[in-house]
Amino acid sequence: MTEISTVKQRFGIIGTSELLDRALEVALRVAPTDLTVLVTGESGVGKEFFPQVIHAYSARKHQKYIAVNCAAIPEGTIDSELFGHEKGAFTGAVESRKGYFEEADGGTIFLDEVAELPLPTQARLLRVLQSGEFIRVGSSKVQKTNVRVVAATNVQLQQAIMDGRFREDLYYRLATVPITVPALRERKSDIPLLFRKFAADVAVQYRMPAIVLDDSARELLMNYYWRGNIRQLKNVAEQVSAIESVRAISAEVLAKYLPEVHASHPATTRPLGGATNDFANERELLYKLLFDMRSEIGDLKRMIAELMHRTGGGPMESPRDVKALLPSAKPHYEEFATEEVFAETEEVEEEPKERTKADVQREHILRALKRNNGRRREAAAELFMSERTLYRKIKELGIEA
Repeated sequence: MTEISTVKQRFGIIGTSELLDRALEVALRVAPTDLTVLVTGESGVGKEFFPQVIHAYSARKHQKYIAVNCAAIPEGTIDSELFGHEKGAFTGAVESRKGYFEEADGGTIFLDEVAELPLPTQARLLRVLQSGEFIRVGSSKVQKTNVRVVAATNVQLQQAIMDGRFREDLYYRLATVPITVPALRERKSDIPLLFRKFAADVAVQYRMPAIVLDDSARELLMNYYWRGNIRQLKNVAEQVSAIESVRAISAEVLAKYLPEVHASHPATTRPLGGATNDFANERELLYKLLFDMRSEIGDLKRMIAELMHRTGGGPMESPRDVKALLPSAKPHYEEFATEEVFAETEEVEEEPKERTKADVQREHILRALKRNNGRRREAAAELFMSERTLYRKIKELGIEA
């Protein structure tokens, strides 16, 4: 058994892709050193496994390994979380506290979503990487730490540097050894293996027969774009396993769980969030809103067909005939309906109300919050954005908690 195969078995990494093997090979080669590593890749590709592999195969493997999600820590407390604080440094600091860099001394610290760090914190991190020195919040005493840093991001850092939202000197310190994790669509042969694993896990957990894909479903699975990568694939496997009573899954059944996403809608590494660089997040919101409306438009078409059937297939007398069947219809039916729908309802010619991009974002964020009972972390995950970006959007758009 090769070393890469051993790593896959140890950490539960599934796949035989050459790109995946290459990324693991780089991780194994750099592990014995103390070089800083930057892991990049789209959201949901499994970047979190690589710092674990690097730590496990390093000389620090018996020391602490601390993973920090930089996007989940409020901006006002992130310096305290990373570097610690002294008693009385701020309101609520009733005692001194060690930060993650002090706790991880001698070990490895994994900074996930590193691009979400505020600029002042980036300056502090740069000092740690350059000299191993840091200062607790509220203190003037310089302390030393010996920590191996592995960072990860799904942000286009070069673009973030150009926009002034990420320090160029910090980028080169973090990216001493870059590792790029391939997107799922670049590992087509691994997709059925991963799906089978996720389906088997659900079957074991809930004591039910595992679902099985036929050839047409397997082909559909492999050719799908997978914007959400492995995370989305797992979600689909769990949905199909829980909902479908028939365990043999065809392409027709599977297609119901796959939103229509085309390669013209690239799942690129997203740019850093911010008032001047929110295009990716806004684009994600618009795409997701259109996907939600797809099923609603289907309902509209079925209602129109039912009306036509009731009238014997004759022409509708007025637009009121349609509206009578749509008591809960929302304004966006008329704004976003496709030409195909209008072709079937030529007599519905209401002037569309102009809406701004902010209106669309606000509506979609409210929907996500409602579906997740106000839990912002789950809503942010559904919207493919960090919690911090969601908080900022809620404030900018005037959404009440």
